Amino acid sequence: MTALTKFKAAVVQTSPVFLDTAKTVDKACSIIREVGAAGAKMVAFPEVFISAYPYWSWVDNPVNASKWFAKLYHSAIYVDGPEVQALCQAARENDVNVVIGCNEKVRYSHGTMFNTNLIIDNTGTLIGAHRKLVPTWAEKMSWTGGDGSTLKTYKTNVGSLGTLACGENTNSLARFTLLSQGETVHVANYISLPVSPGDYDMASAIKIRAAAHSFEGKIFTLVSCSTISEEIIQLFEKENPQVRELFERKNSAFSGIIGPDGDNYVTPLIDDEGIVYADIDMEKTIQPKQMHDILGHYNRFDIFKLTVNTKKNEPIIYTDTPFEAEEKLIIKA
Repeated sequence: MTALTKFKAAVVQTSPVFLDTAKTVDKACSIIREVGAAGAKMVAFPEVFISAYPYWSWVDNPVNASKWFAKLYHSAIYVDGPEVQALCQAARENDVNVVIGCNEKVRYSHGTMFNTNLIIDNTGTLIGAHRKLVPTWAEKMSWTGGDGSTLKTYKTNVGSLGTLACGENTNSLARFTLLSQGETVHVANYISLPVSPGDYDMASAIKIRAAAHSFEGKIFTLVSCSTISEEIIQLFEKENPQVRELFERKNSAFSGIIGPDGDNYVTPLIDDEGIVYADIDMEKTIQPKQMHDILGHYNRFDIFKLTVNTKKNEPIIYTDTPFEAEEKLIIKA
């Protein structure tokens, strides 16, 4: 696929229709149509946009919060399900590449979920599904971790596209793995997390991570973050009156586009809902590598080596090797 040297990109900062999968998918398709009509060839949506983030794990104790787990599971989707087909159709009809987060469930286990980013190209083909490698902190009560088989980039007409969810963008080795595959456009998606401890500035943290990746790799990073709607606040406020104060904390969401120099390519959104657009010029990714090319002359691969296990984790591996033969091999060893 021939990559465009110039294209318009869009990043979305909004909230899902909480735990309502059908309405959230409809909202996502509507946004795809909107950005497509505006001339965008690429759009990034927030982490687990379809259709909820497990905030209950942060604002309540594990026992009380456990009741929400089944609700999250029932709102989760299969990657080959009708919801993804609807997203693919919207991408195809509007000639837009899409990266969107979802809660993914699997057919081999009733209850297992992954935090997954879907990658859909402009032909409406689901070309990838990246599962978050390590759920962060309280997230471990909802999701299992992904594996190296989904740590890859994808060829699209806007370039070599890679994505990581939220805290994964702190992992230098994960980011380098994508860069080493020729990544030119990176999608970093997040949720608004105003319940972090102390004076943690979520918006600043998001910007720092995106700037580091863009500057180190000399690429464009599209950052999409969710917001916390009044609907979400009222839902949890019934059980915890302190939730409103927690959820309305400022500087909790950042969405924008970071250029190869590590700076804002356009004015970002902080906390407010909206869509950020930018005209991307891939020529700007070339000259900066004359100074720092960490995939070429500015590295020492005779000193440093990174090994990545790309094998897919499976709950069971069947073999036709007789157990007796295996025992004999073990005895001989």
